[in-house]
Amino acid sequence: MAAVVVCHSSSSSLGRFASVTRSVATSRPRWTFCVTTTVKLRFNRSLTGVVASMAPTTTTDSHNSSAAKPDLDVRVTSSNARNKERSLRTELYPHIKCFNSGYLPVSKLHTLYWEESGNATGQAVVFLHGGPGSGTSSGNRRFFDPDFYRIVLFDQRGAGRSTPHACIEENTTWDLVNDMEKLREHLQIKRWQVFGGSWGSTLALVYTQCHPERVTGVILRGIFLLRKKEIDWFYQGGASAIFPDAWEPYCNFIPDNERNDFVTAYSKRLNSPDDSVQISAAKAWTNWEMATSYLVPNEESLKRGENDQFALAFARVENHYFKNKGFFPTDSFLLDNMDKIRHIRAVIVQGRYDVVCPLMSAWDLHRAWPEADFKLVPTAGHSANEPGIAAELVAACELHKSYLQKGN
Repeated sequence: MAAVVVCHSSSSSLGRFASVTRSVATSRPRWTFCVTTTVKLRFNRSLTGVVASMAPTTTTDSHNSSAAKPDLDVRVTSSNARNKERSLRTELYPHIKCFNSGYLPVSKLHTLYWEESGNATGQAVVFLHGGPGSGTSSGNRRFFDPDFYRIVLFDQRGAGRSTPHACIEENTTWDLVNDMEKLREHLQIKRWQVFGGSWGSTLALVYTQCHPERVTGVILRGIFLLRKKEIDWFYQGGASAIFPDAWEPYCNFIPDNERNDFVTAYSKRLNSPDDSVQISAAKAWTNWEMATSYLVPNEESLKRGENDQFALAFARVENHYFKNKGFFPTDSFLLDNMDKIRHIRAVIVQGRYDVVCPLMSAWDLHRAWPEADFKLVPTAGHSANEPGIAAELVAACELHKSYLQKGN
């Protein structure tokens, strides 16, 4: 098998010889094993280069081994694997209509809108929208092959067509995880592939950690781990250095004496007894995110922020979750529980210039989940509709499809 080896030298690896690991992926149901062999390379001291290791480089066949990692980081890519990735479809599928839809009561208060499209007897995949609070749209179906996938979309509590609209009562991360299980059982789906971006990546991770036995694979985009530093980056400062023009209306909506905590200040107004105050706050909050979601600001995205109904659900539900730190017991909760799901096949797609969910979070997840494929799109921001990101998401679904067709 042909292979390409890229390496870098360091003070600890400038010896005459260095051990290099050559890895070959062998797939089995719901598990990926790494078969390794060791070869010798003679070094020239002038050799330089940089590589991001896509998996731990060890001489063991277990993904969770405690063996020490060598000083030399090496990526070995087989020519067969590269050729397979090149042959995968990257174009969005045509628009399709759903063949089934309905409303599922999940509590005495909340009822969720859900729909199915594609192949009624195909491999189930559930799409998890962002926000939280944004809801789904027909375009979300286009990442999946409709001849192969049974595509499930649903609007989370308070969002989209779910009722009551923009409601934050009985609305927590754990409620949404339970809702997913109720929907899966309602649709009589044994296991499904989980696909989510932005907040959807957060929900995808926590659901998979709670119910790994129900997940055939995970595809994530625009990673959001809901840590304090991520909230502060976008809502308290940070991102304002890149989009000062879009930041100004968001910032100026709040009086000077409350700007030490924008999330709390907006929460007061999004839950004001005055409807006009709610809407004004919702638009200011939502427009900030809509203006920063693309590498180049997108007119359609900006228009969404001016829709009263969309903005209220998006801002109020999102703010509610962020004010409550995602309802997680610790700041690093998702990363602390990665060992529960490292055996599940996954792809992580991230835009390098994502301002909403910056690369640091995707990189931290990649380090905690090195078995997952990591796709960094060099000319993209946050949105799943950025051409480069959409292409990688379609390709990821095609790759998962190929594994499932082979029974892996």
